[in-house]
Amino acid sequence: MALPKRFQKFIDEYPDVAAAYEELGNKVHSAGPLDNKTRALIKLAISAGARLKGAVRSHTRKALEAGLTKEEIRHTILLTLPTIGLPSMIAALSWVDEVFEEK
Repeated sequence: MALPKRFQKFIDEYPDVAAAYEELGNKVHSAGPLDNKTRALIKLAISAGARLKGAVRSHTRKALEAGLTKEEIRHTILLTLPTIGLPSMIAALSWVDEVFEEK
């Protein structure tokens, strides 16, 4: 999976910061008992709630790589409806579908 151009530029310009960020992510993921699939869905839901299009798309790809099905991913987005509202949920669902259409 190719990194977004802007993120790659960040890595190129600030390699030490990018490495520290990567290390932090690894530490947080290994700090508790949740499995990879559960963590992937949580990160996807957080991204949807924050209305972060790039993060929703990225975490959708990561969820697929973790072995989650399209149905599980779409259900995760649907579960955000009562909390983030219909317009935000629909936006997140459209970003997930964009990733599905690319595959």
